[in-house]
Amino acid sequence: TVLVQGESGTGKELAARALHASSPRRDGPYVVFDCGAAAPTLLESQLFGHARGSFTGATEDRAGVFESADKGTLVLDEIGELPLELQPKLLRAIEQRTVTRLGEAKPRAIDARFVASTNRNLQEAVRAGRFREDLYFRLCVLTVKLPPLRERTEEIPRLVAAVLASLAVEVEVSPSAMAALMSYRWPGNVRELRN
Repeated sequence: TVLVQGESGTGKELAARALHASSPRRDGPYVVFDCGAAAPTLLESQLFGHARGSFTGATEDRAGVFESADKGTLVLDEIGELPLELQPKLLRAIEQRTVTRLGEAKPRAIDARFVASTNRNLQEAVRAGRFREDLYFRLCVLTVKLPPLRERTEEIPRLVAAVLASLAVEVEVSPSAMAALMSYRWPGNVRELRN
């Protein structure tokens, strides 16, 4: 289990994808779940799945993201946004490697690698009582901290070259333009540079 931390735009999802691509699970599914964008009333169903008839509108059985990531990688993006009341269930699923769909009693085994990412300081959230300490320690088996672009300006020439190559654009960046790029603070980090 890996925790990827960094400001918005630093490349957390690229780091998670690279972890998946260089792992023995690379041929398995790569599933990203945005904990901050999901509707609070549907979070549990989206994570763990549901059985037909388990709530109004559940017209068919549905696997959650945990099951969908079986034999692959599940990225829990913006884990710091997960409501406190759902954190014990997430902890249990990660620790026991099982999930129980809403409306079912029998747990289902899962075999997935977990990568959590956040732009929040989870240690501070633990101290403030907004994030469970046991879940934090379960997620940060290995922590990858991505520094903001303003702290690694020496990478800007390579990043500019990579962006231009990905766009299949042949443009020469003048020394003065590169100097301007390297002196800018980049509050939006690599995402801002790309745009």
